[in-house]
Amino acid sequence: MSDEVKNAKKFKLPGKKIVSWILFLIIAVITVSSTMFVVDETEQAVITRFGKYSKTLGPGLHIKAPFGIDKNYNVPVKVIQTEQFGFKTLKAGRENEYRNNITSESTMLTGDLNIVDVEWIIQYRIVDPKQWLFGVLEKQQTIRDISRSAINALVGDRAILDVMGSERSKIENLALDMMNENFKSLGLGINVIAVKLQNIVPPRGVQEAFEDVNKAIQDMNRFINEGKEAYNSEIPKAQGEADKQLQIAEGYAAERVNMAKGDVARFNAVYREYARAPKITRDRIYLETMNEILGDSTKPTLIDGKLNNVLPIKELKEQKK
Repeated sequence: MSDEVKNAKKFKLPGKKIVSWILFLIIAVITVSSTMFVVDETEQAVITRFGKYSKTLGPGLHIKAPFGIDKNYNVPVKVIQTEQFGFKTLKAGRENEYRNNITSESTMLTGDLNIVDVEWIIQYRIVDPKQWLFGVLEKQQTIRDISRSAINALVGDRAILDVMGSERSKIENLALDMMNENFKSLGLGINVIAVKLQNIVPPRGVQEAFEDVNKAIQDMNRFINEGKEAYNSEIPKAQGEADKQLQIAEGYAAERVNMAKGDVARFNAVYREYARAPKITRDRIYLETMNEILGDSTKPTLIDGKLNNVLPIKELKEQKK
């Protein structure tokens, strides 16, 4: 008997039972792997049966129909996603550094017919996994188109200096509302939580001129503030002085009025007495007047009967002999 025949007799094919067990294990592994799946804490799973939506499942270990009858699509519903417009982020060890990548999406026409380059980002979160998967085919492109449309419309309604300055926060808030309204009407299943304008600059050819304009505006605002400060420091002082003079004048007027009222009251009292007894009143007034004139011995007085008045002589002194 040849060596080949001897070797063939020594070699035996595996039995049918072993082959069956191997096939069973393979089928079991495939079945288990196509039946069980895990949903992460930040995700929700959309289940389709024969390609049609069936249900949405939350985080955890789940079971589905095997062999492709059910399919699961895990959607990150708790992850905040970001889209950038007009620039790119350097990620090679410099995640917070930006490099200008001015494209047609960032170049816009303002309301006063100036050109400006606007860079911005939007942050959004998936709120409806079913709509996110089946509502719109080109999701990312739709997000970018809607965002560009909203920012273009808002920038186009404003002057360039307003876009670069005081209207930034207003544009962000209005753009947020406009984007969410459009995404909801399209059934995209997302909610924009933030719109942030980054760099807003004029084109490079006119940037120096705009910087000069901004510097002039800053100087103007500084001069206005200095003028207001001087106004606020001087006006209260002048107002206080004016109030003081008014109070003095009012006090003097009140004093003069009271004196006049007193004189009138005194004159009326004398007049009433005079009306009752004219001669007695006349004599009393005469005596009181003489007492005022002659009563002070330190002021000698010369009386001349031929004259109509009494003449006081202040410098008259007694001569020693």
